[in-house]
Amino acid sequence: MTIAQKRPASPKLDNSVLAKLQKQFPNVVPPAIAIIIFLVIWQLFSWTPGATLPGPVQVIQDTWTLILYPFYDKGGTDKGLFWQILASLQRVAISYTLAAIVGIALGVLIGINKTMSKALDPIFQLLRTVPPLAWVPISLAALRQNEPAALFVIFITAIWPILINTAVGVTQIPQDYNNVAKVLQLSRKEYFTNILIPAALPYIFTGLRIAIGLAWLAIIAAEIVMSGIVGIGFFIWDAYQNNNVSEVILALVYIGVVGLILDKLMAALQNLILPAEQK
Repeated sequence: MTIAQKRPASPKLDNSVLAKLQKQFPNVVPPAIAIIIFLVIWQLFSWTPGATLPGPVQVIQDTWTLILYPFYDKGGTDKGLFWQILASLQRVAISYTLAAIVGIALGVLIGINKTMSKALDPIFQLLRTVPPLAWVPISLAALRQNEPAALFVIFITAIWPILINTAVGVTQIPQDYNNVAKVLQLSRKEYFTNILIPAALPYIFTGLRIAIGLAWLAIIAAEIVMSGIVGIGFFIWDAYQNNNVSEVILALVYIGVVGLILDKLMAALQNLILPAEQK
């Protein structure tokens, strides 16, 4: 009776895994080394006499419970970091979506109408330079509630790069495209869907990518000064008020990671939608 023997693993599979690791090695190692050096320098500075900020080791020790239990919920604003970040992301998603819709629509209108552009450009240039924190008292005075005020602050901060980049993209459409549209006698709808939007899409995505970062920054600023709402911004302010500097630092790390993820997701969406010749 012949006993079947187990075949060894295919060397092709091992080679493919090794090839992927070798390909990613140059992209992973330099950032990892830079982070390690940064943490070492930070730790050394925290040991110097008179240092007031805790080092990375102390931060981990002080916030170990928050790191291990991000999903706890004791009611009110006493929630884990997962729920704090989720609440902030929900506000960003609502306001950013509205900013994208309104910004693209206004950008197209301004791009195709020179009179409208001349009329509105000074107003837009004036409003876009106002920092997010300056909108907080105005939004609170007008809306009277923290939640809609926070949504407005994100919206008014995120809309400008979308609007301006869309308008620039529309004005930069090659004249040859417009000539082809006239020759083919395209309707307004056909011109909009087949020429205007595809040609302006790279500019639109540039605005969307800038705006997502500004929206995330704006919600943090808004939540810091708006008490009584669940969010990572209010978590930072509450931790500072209670002299929990390690919790503030941990929250800053989470904010940076989420911001990086949002930017990468937008870049991935851009690469997925844009044709290869427009990337």
